Amino acid sequence: MTPPRLADRFRGFLPVAVDVETGGFDHRQHALLEIAAVTLTMDDSGLLIPGERLAVGVVPDPELVIEQAALDFTGIDPQDPWRQAEPEREALTQIFELVRKAVREQECTRAVMVAHNAHFDLGFVNRAADRCNIKRNPFHPFSCFDTATLAGLAFGQTVLARACGAAKIPYDNRAAHNASYDAQCTAALFCAIVNRWRELGGWPLPSADGD
Repeated sequence: MTPPRLADRFRGFLPVAVDVETGGFDHRQHALLEIAAVTLTMDDSGLLIPGERLAVGVVPDPELVIEQAALDFTGIDPQDPWRQAEPEREALTQIFELVRKAVREQECTRAVMVAHNAHFDLGFVNRAADRCNIKRNPFHPFSCFDTATLAGLAFGQTVLARACGAAKIPYDNRAAHNASYDAQCTAALFCAIVNRWRELGGWPLPSADGD
C-alpha cells in the first residue's frame, strides 16, 4: 500500500504552525519581537506529526510602537544585551526558507499558516513581509487554520492552555508567551485535532466509486 501523502490531505497546502510575540495587538503599528514556525509532516500510517522547528528573536523596527503592557505580558526585554535577535528581514528570511524547504519536501504547492487566533499572527507576518519588501511570502495571503476555532469545536476550549489540557498535551504556563514554546504547542494541538478527526472516520474519505 502506498503511504499517504501530506500533499493530498489539504489540497496541496502544507500546514505550518506559527507564533509571533509582538509589541501590541495592531499589526499596522506595533513591532514584531519574536517569530517561530513548526513544519508538519505525516507518518506512514497517515498521522500528522510536528517536523522541524525554528524560532528567531526580532530586532524591532524603530518606527513601530512597543507597548509596555505587551512587554510585561511576554516578559521580552528588547534592550537586553544578551537577547539573540536578528533584523526583521533576516528573521523572516530564515523562517520563510524553512517553510519553503518543507513545502518542496512534502511536494506541496504552498504553505498555510496554523496559529492560535490565526489572523493575528498572519496579519503581523504579512505586514512584516511587506515592510521588508519580501516578494515571495510562502504563506497563503488570507487562508489559515485557527486552532482556537478548531479547539472550540473539538474540545469546547478556545484558550491555548485549556485546549492543550483537554487534548492531554503538556502545557507549562511559565513557558507560555514565548514564540518557540507556543508554536510547538499549537502544532501539537493541530495534529491532535486532525488525527482525532481521522480516527472518527473523517479522512481519508471513501472515493465516489466506493474504493
